[in-house]
Amino acid sequence: MSVRAGTRPDPLVRTGRDAALVGLGALVLVLAALPVDATRVSPAEAAVFRAVNGVDVVPFVLVWPAMQLGNVLVVPAAALLAAAFRRRRLAAGLLLAGIGTYYAAKVVKGVVERGRPDGLLADVVVRGAAAAGRGFVSGHAAVVVALLATAWPWLGRRGRIAGSAAAAAVCLSRVHVSAHLPLDVVGGVGLGLAVAGAVRLLLGRPR
Repeated sequence: MSVRAGTRPDPLVRTGRDAALVGLGALVLVLAALPVDATRVSPAEAAVFRAVNGVDVVPFVLVWPAMQLGNVLVVPAAALLAAAFRRRRLAAGLLLAGIGTYYAAKVVKGVVERGRPDGLLADVVVRGAAAAGRGFVSGHAAVVVALLATAWPWLGRRGRIAGSAAAAAVCLSRVHVSAHLPLDVVGGVGLGLAVAGAVRLLLGRPR
């Protein structure tokens, strides 16, 4: 929607919803971390993992690019796109949320000890290069959710649907290729929401 001559854009606001997003994200992250064990996976989580990892309908050549939407390299690309549309505050928010989430995920990985699925479960289908290092949380899931939640107030209905579909694709693909277990992804979603809420409180968002 264009702004008419002689009018000013709607002011940026900070509301209780943004603070609630921080609290919700932190709660999801903590609840996902509590059942995590360094040496075993619960039967329920293992069953969910096998249900996603065992599906072989979509070829890996299509799964891989969808998965990269959570790559940290998407952060500057998203910020540049927002800047190209003269959404400088959004561009700054995307950059801050994306980079902040990336490093916050590294901190969480250092605190919560957990390996990758192929080191904890048998008969795992690894697609592509095997992931190394600690598994909790999923940095890809955290980054894509942080970007989506930060941009959400600026997006229209179609943008929100497309963004939600992209975030879901990243989360499912990380389990599908055996890079993460389900709780790793859930924890990543929580971390992304919390960081996005904090960024919205810091920089403001459209009403």
